[in-house]
Amino acid sequence: MPELRRKEIDCLYWHHRPNQSGYDTSIDMNHTLSVPQPTPGEPPALRSPGKPPPSLNRWTVAATVAGNALEFYDFLTYSTFAVYIGHAFFPTDSAFASLLLTLATFGVGFLTRPLGALLIGAYADRSGRRPALMLTISLMAIGTLALVLTPSYARIGVWAPAILIVARLVQGLALGGEVGPSTAVLLECAPSGSRGLFVSWQNASQGIAVCAAGLVGAALSTILDPAHMAGWGWRVPFALGLVIVPVGLYIRRRLPETLEAPGSRGSAAVLGLLWDQHRRLLMLAVLVLMCLTISTYVSNYMTTYALTTLGMPASQAMLATITNGAIMAAGAILGGKLSDRYGRRLVMIAPRVMLLAAVYPAFLLLMSVSTPVVLMLVTALLTLLGVLSGAAALTMLTETFPNEVRSSGLAIAYATAVSVFGGTTQFVIAWLIGVTGDRLSPAYYVIATSIVGLWAMLKLPEALRPTTPQPA
Repeated sequence: MPELRRKEIDCLYWHHRPNQSGYDTSIDMNHTLSVPQPTPGEPPALRSPGKPPPSLNRWTVAATVAGNALEFYDFLTYSTFAVYIGHAFFPTDSAFASLLLTLATFGVGFLTRPLGALLIGAYADRSGRRPALMLTISLMAIGTLALVLTPSYARIGVWAPAILIVARLVQGLALGGEVGPSTAVLLECAPSGSRGLFVSWQNASQGIAVCAAGLVGAALSTILDPAHMAGWGWRVPFALGLVIVPVGLYIRRRLPETLEAPGSRGSAAVLGLLWDQHRRLLMLAVLVLMCLTISTYVSNYMTTYALTTLGMPASQAMLATITNGAIMAAGAILGGKLSDRYGRRLVMIAPRVMLLAAVYPAFLLLMSVSTPVVLMLVTALLTLLGVLSGAAALTMLTETFPNEVRSSGLAIAYATAVSVFGGTTQFVIAWLIGVTGDRLSPAYYVIATSIVGLWAMLKLPEALRPTTPQPA
């Protein structure tokens, strides 16, 4: 069949097909279709031939990454106000014990992430990305709302910490299943040649959330006195985080469905297919995401490191949080664009090698010259190199998993990496510094895990071709 005739038939098919996906598939036949050309080295088409990807505007992209942003906002806010949360829910004679109980409760949420990845990731590959994303943001809203509204221990006794623990478990379940389907939607809706840019908004949303949490925390600490902060002020930032939920729900209901064959198999079949045919890829993805996660959490730890290890005042240490968030947001977009232009593997590996070489002298400099300017420069360098590599890696991993197991594969790999390594990074760093007395321990940890991550990056296969039936 001549190529021109084939394109005409495809256009007519998409113009007259029934609208079964919940979004507008009509095409204005008075306009010339523009088919973006893939960049050199870009993986094969991610959807079956004849199926152009549905488009996303800026609001739908924002709604897609809202859950990921809410996760990082919640993480930093909880860490910032952990002392006040401890006083409200875990009053003890020891302030240190209260803080430990608060942080342990925060860590409880990491336990249910792998379960959420299994259940919700498979659900997204069984019933569709859209219903899975509606479920995750609803569960996150329930967990955060419980934290905002639950009375303190002084008012309802042991029920207060019990409700807090249940809320963290629900949030962990939701967050475990969030990244897989949301990243799949970004990739599957992206035009050819812009997939890295679209997926990079996942990483950029984390940076925006870090900035927002840092600014809200700084503003409340300035406006409210300690008594009001302990009484009710710590609940305000969590309530502000809930503002995005109604908007996110409204827009997510109108997201295009990008799963090619919803309802064609059950959850057990999805997970069986993932394990039987893509087990090696899943293991490599965990190792890649492990190294990315540890780098990210070390960057997030810089504020605590400046406070506890370097002895800098809080006003100066908070500069690390703002720097980290701003560089993460801008660097992610840059990394996505570079990966679209020069290829995923190069942009994934080159910054990681640079980070491997730079992290030790960077921490050495910071210990020798503990000034706000050096703190911001070191934080900016580590964050930039980490996020450049991370944006390209997340895109490549999402491309490599085929459509029918993309959400579950990425969700399970991400949740495993974050639960095992992300949830323990700050504890491991603090333990290493305490045991060895070496303040360069964070650098050693990043170096060791980056070597493992680089090995996994080199072993990653190219993106798989779609396994759905091809049209004649």
